Amino acid sequence: MIKGLHHNAYRCRDSEETRVFYEDFLGLRLVSAFEIDQGRGLHTFFEMDDGSCLAFFEVPGSPFDFKEQNALDLHIALGVEPETFESMLGKAKAEGREVRGPVDHGFVRSIYFRDPNGYVIELTASTGLHGEIMDPAISKPHEALERWQATKSE
Repeated sequence: MIKGLHHNAYRCRDSEETRVFYEDFLGLRLVSAFEIDQGRGLHTFFEMDDGSCLAFFEVPGSPFDFKEQNALDLHIALGVEPETFESMLGKAKAEGREVRGPVDHGFVRSIYFRDPNGYVIELTASTGLHGEIMDPAISKPHEALERWQATKSE
């Protein structure tokens, strides 16, 4: 049985500028950093409150296309309490960071940032409807998927 997320791993351009964003700005704790492939790269781990991590690989000299992503293509959504949401919004503005939002999605409010690698980071705070949207007895996801499949081919 799958117990939960251990980590998601992404490439990064520079481990230190990535650390500044994830540790100093977002407040995630740097819990591990170790060399990989006989010293050709560095693997870093930033821990969230539930023990899961966002991890990054820096591999100097190894080509990687850091193309700009549309938020619908790829983004990392992190849940926060409403007071953290407001303080992060204020902190980002005070630091002159690019921020998109707040956006009200009905079940969550979101703000979006880009990390130094171009990845979109979304911070979400529940509006009180999160439980209903994520409860399959209420949201009936299989029925919604079946309707979607039937209508998208029309």
